[in-house]
Amino acid sequence: MPPFTATAPAGTAPRAARPRATLAVTAAATTVALMNYTAPMLTLPDTAAAFGTPASAQAWLLNGTPLGLAVLLLVAGSLADAHGRRRIFLLGTLALGLTTALGAFAGSTFAFTLARIAQGAASAAVLAGSLGLLAHAYPAGRDRIRATGIWGASVSAGIALGPLLAGALSLADWRLAYGTLGAAALAIAATGARTLPEDGTRGAEATRPDLAGAVTLGLAMSALLTALTLGRDGWLRAPVGLLLLAAAALTALFAAVEHRSRAPMVDLALLRRPAFLASTLGALFTGLAVIGLFSVVPALLQGGAGMTPLGSAWLFLLWSGTAFAAALQARRLAGRLSAARQLALGFALSAAGILALLGGLAGPWPRLVPGLLVAGAGSGLLNAALPRLAVDSVPPERAAMGSGANNTARYIGSSAGVALTLALVTTGPDTALLVSAALALTGAALTLALGRGRG
Repeated sequence: MPPFTATAPAGTAPRAARPRATLAVTAAATTVALMNYTAPMLTLPDTAAAFGTPASAQAWLLNGTPLGLAVLLLVAGSLADAHGRRRIFLLGTLALGLTTALGAFAGSTFAFTLARIAQGAASAAVLAGSLGLLAHAYPAGRDRIRATGIWGASVSAGIALGPLLAGALSLADWRLAYGTLGAAALAIAATGARTLPEDGTRGAEATRPDLAGAVTLGLAMSALLTALTLGRDGWLRAPVGLLLLAAAALTALFAAVEHRSRAPMVDLALLRRPAFLASTLGALFTGLAVIGLFSVVPALLQGGAGMTPLGSAWLFLLWSGTAFAAALQARRLAGRLSAARQLALGFALSAAGILALLGGLAGPWPRLVPGLLVAGAGSGLLNAALPRLAVDSVPPERAAMGSGANNTARYIGSSAGVALTLALVTTGPDTALLVSAALALTGAALTLALGRGRG
């Protein structure tokens, strides 16, 4: 599909000539989306107590939003490319504000999980639309590297600030965090409606959303996450095996649906591009090895080391804050390292930092500082390299699809990583740390090997 070029009305400056406004609004919305994503990390003990959630079901309190993200990011990317990235982004930001505020009034595990899934769906539109808008505002070169680096830093900022906000407000009521984030998203939506430029896709030929693909992917994800959640009580039980087989079969069905679809959520031909494979697998292993583990670390600090929610939030800030700083500075590596090599370096540092945490999650907090700082630097490099590779590995008119595929893989990985980590910590936190480090090293090897190919 050829890109559509919007023409400004006579006597007005082209709205697309405001890249800084695009960067500011999309980065702010992304920060709020990630703050909403990470807030339950700190409120998990209080939320589980309020709802009477059993330990075997607590993964769903964390996994509602990543499930919504994983299922709908590709749909959002396709819709953004066809119907306008600005339009999809603004609708997503508005929906994020409304669903986050509604989540504050949930009265049960089921209702809260449904609200979180809706928040994930809204966040999907925010993330897919935002990178598409940036790709249009910054067509190529150093300005794009800088813009995607700042966007990646906004991801790290959201991860850092979400637990801190939740930890501070949980002293009064854990629900306050969600009301506050909902109001912030609504304010950003109002600002974006006034300031965001058109993105060059409005008026493109309309396509029907790939609902069959979304349904099969959603069922596959649900089967996988349920299997990993039930695995906490024993991996060799029949329901776990059957659910894993169902997840594999549904994934194969999803691939078949995409192959036959006239308007697929993801063009499977892109998988022949080494750069696209590096982007997708890098995002998947980022979720599995890094986000999955660190989503659970604050709860482990509260349970094992006996820290308060706010105390664990400040300690968690060592990791997430370092990630934010590293993502901002990662653009200095762009002239020396390809995005794939930067991913490999990020994975290696993450693995080293995770290994440094061995034996420390139940002990005095100073023991954790070196590992959190090293792992944070690795995470920052990952967050900066992934959006850069996502938009560079696809044709310009497929920028939102590239963003959607990248973020889908990231949140599929994080959902599975959370469930896997919660299952592994039943045998001790060091088991989860060792598995996460091994997954990070696997991600490094894969992205390094694919980086040698041509995209």
